[in-house]
Amino acid sequence: MSSLPFAYVRGAIHLPELALWLDAHEARPHGERVFVSHAHSDHTASHREIIATEATRRLMQTRLGGKRVEHILPFGETRSFDEPGSRYEITLLPAGHILGSAMSLVKWHAGSLLYTGDFKLRPGLSAEVCDPTLAHGCDWLIMETTFGRPQYSFPPSTETRCDIVQFCRETLAAGDTSVLLGYSLGRAQELLRTLSDANLPIVVHRTVQQMTRTYQELGWEFPAHELLTDEPITQKVVICPSNGLKTVRPRIVGNARIAVITGWAMDRNCRFRYQADAAFPLSDHADHPELIEFVRRVNPKQVFTVHGFASEFAQTLRDLGYDARALSENDQLQLALGDRSHQLGLDDSR
Repeated sequence: MSSLPFAYVRGAIHLPELALWLDAHEARPHGERVFVSHAHSDHTASHREIIATEATRRLMQTRLGGKRVEHILPFGETRSFDEPGSRYEITLLPAGHILGSAMSLVKWHAGSLLYTGDFKLRPGLSAEVCDPTLAHGCDWLIMETTFGRPQYSFPPSTETRCDIVQFCRETLAAGDTSVLLGYSLGRAQELLRTLSDANLPIVVHRTVQQMTRTYQELGWEFPAHELLTDEPITQKVVICPSNGLKTVRPRIVGNARIAVITGWAMDRNCRFRYQADAAFPLSDHADHPELIEFVRRVNPKQVFTVHGFASEFAQTLRDLGYDARALSENDQLQLALGDRSHQLGLDDSR
């Protein structure tokens, strides 16, 4: 892989010839542009110059503040950039992860590269729908594989949303308070819109309110909700990040039933790990079948996997006939001999 025009450096993709980084986790100085796929904290930093969507820019400003050179691209619009001795074009495509999340299609003399960032194919309630159409047949696909094992096959989102609403209704009917744990950016807004027609009293953590306000400024609507204060909470639905639970618990009068909302709910021990009463597999990442379907839609010449079960998913793709390797971990090309159920992650004990 040394002959490739890109490298995996400390969790980010670097295209040195173009002075371009894709989702750099460490702040990059003047002279280096950074494509920011979305505004989650593990994909952003205080860079001097960024390429992003307007929603990502707004959410980054809400979270990070500060000033930077910003190249804001609408989805589907191609922008050209010049570097000494090189020129490239970049097009942002909707990733379906959270509001404003984007994949980047980069084209230059060496070839064409699609970098997904975090994504999901199935439509959500609080993000644009993923569309990789313009990247079909690209030379290289670099994709995240957070849920790259077969056991991570999520039930239909509509079914899971109904289960969440039912959990809240039953909890309140018993005289208790329902607490839904999810990231303040993305997951919390998905939960709010999940409860839109349930007519339930909702309270949100301060960080959830902060992110939701930015969504509203961008034209998104949510059901009525209150901000968590020092006042006692009784028989309401509380939406907060996991790290905000310690500020919520003392305010709850009576019993609380806690549910964690995460793709890891497919793991049998998930609710025990989070010390929750329930776990619901509603995720803003692609599950295993979606990862395969995504590769089929893009049909690239080569696939490079990062994050999660990168090596195992790369092997799965090779079994399907794709030229695939893992960038983010040691990827040993495995011989397709004998029983490979353990290698493919079909052993539930892993």
